[in-house]
Amino acid sequence: QVQLVESGGGLVQAGGSLRLSCAASGRTFSRYAMGWFRQAPGKEREFVAAIRWSAGNTYYADSVKGRFTISRDNAKNTVYLQMNSLKPEDTAVYYCAAPSRDSNNIYFYYIMGNYVYWGQGTQVTVSS
Repeated sequence: QVQLVESGGGLVQAGGSLRLSCAASGRTFSRYAMGWFRQAPGKEREFVAAIRWSAGNTYYADSVKGRFTISRDNAKNTVYLQMNSLKPEDTAVYYCAAPSRDSNNIYFYYIMGNYVYWGQGTQVTVSS
């Protein structure tokens, strides 16, 4: 059974930074991609970023490109989301997720339905 546990959320002022962590267990972490999604109140869950197993391939939503950075430490079975220049519209519950398989189709990683393992989420609140 795969388990994903997020941490690092909190309250920050606009323009500030936070780093989210997601600790994974239950399978060979280094061989699978990992992703971050978020869900704001009253909105659907949306893709934020993903990283392939080799860490050489990363993907971002346009809304966070240039501000957020996804990375991973396979030795620690952990994926990170560094969030800089935060905006009030970044306020959401952030979820770590893992797909059931790897894919060479980059669009695969943008689709929420391809992720089968989910963490419990961590709240990020950005005040104006």
